Amino acid sequence: MSDARGSEFCPRCGDPVPERDEPLPGEPRDRDRVLCDACYFEDFELVDAPERVEVLVCASCGAIRRGNRWIDVGARDYTDVAVEEVSESLGVHVKAEDVRWGVEPEQVDPTTIRMHCTFSGVVRGIPVEEAFTVPVRISRGTCERCGRIAGGSYAATVQVRGVDRVPDPAEQREAVEIAESMVASREADGDREAFITEITDQPEGKDVKLSTNKLGKAVATRITEQLGGSYSEAPTLVTEDRDGNEVYRVTFAVRLPKFRPGDVIDPDDGDGPVLVRSVRGNLKGVRLRTGERYEAEFEEGETPDAEKVGEAAEAAETTVVTVEDENAVQVLDPETYEAVTVPNPDFYGGDETVRSLKTDAGLFVLPEDETEE
Repeated sequence: MSDARGSEFCPRCGDPVPERDEPLPGEPRDRDRVLCDACYFEDFELVDAPERVEVLVCASCGAIRRGNRWIDVGARDYTDVAVEEVSESLGVHVKAEDVRWGVEPEQVDPTTIRMHCTFSGVVRGIPVEEAFTVPVRISRGTCERCGRIAGGSYAATVQVRGVDRVPDPAEQREAVEIAESMVASREADGDREAFITEITDQPEGKDVKLSTNKLGKAVATRITEQLGGSYSEAPTLVTEDRDGNEVYRVTFAVRLPKFRPGDVIDPDDGDGPVLVRSVRGNLKGVRLRTGERYEAEFEEGETPDAEKVGEAAEAAETTVVTVEDENAVQVLDPETYEAVTVPNPDFYGGDETVRSLKTDAGLFVLPEDETEE
């Protein structure tokens, strides 16, 4: 209402209401703008706060339940979780300006935290303050992911094996590290479906059980990319889902190459033994007799028809007696200490001592870095 001179009065108490700027065209008209400040602030609440907050935390991984989802927060200090949950549950009045706030937690017991909250702002040009306490109840449960892990749920098995050999401990360890790093990377990206259910030792190598077939395929691919070899897939029907779709478990059988970097093999082609340097794709190495580069034929891949005759790890340091010519050098036999003439390969740089390996085909000098491609 207004008087004859156009002044407005509060419809609740009848007191005059100061003139206020009209809303811009198209903006909604605030129905409370006709109230005086005293009546307006009688019902005004600066902050809309819940009476209490319930937080469900997974006791295994620390994830928290929000709605129908579990969110990874790595909760170990529940006070931080309580502060975040209360902060997200508060609503500040849209008319408040220059809002400032603070939260002070009070640990009542291991599962109860009182959050003492203070807010201040400016409404209608008048400073307002509000203080309240929100109790937070922490309860523990088990998220779906941890429940599946505890129940032994898995969809894929990556079997780490070797061709005509058992993968050595270093290879098995690296294969497991590859699986663990890939799972950790997916977890960091928020993928809660990625996990390792179990890692077991078998007489032939390692078995890694993984949560999804997609993850199993990715791990098998990465292992063969880094360690060489190949893998095959063998699906097994285990059940049907609620929609009638068939559900398979897939075994990814990784076969690491027969030879590995550091092995010395004899291709039996008359050109002498080869130090293996790489088994990614075709086997690659260096001839110990000449220092020339060796690469297996395409169809042979990383497993050419050859016999292993030694390992670089078995090499012993020996003294060079003399360089006879560009094709021969004399060294001391590391077992008999007699001067022996051996081939002078291109990679020999004239050092006084060299690493040498004794094989059935004779004694050979090895390069300093046997795994360099």
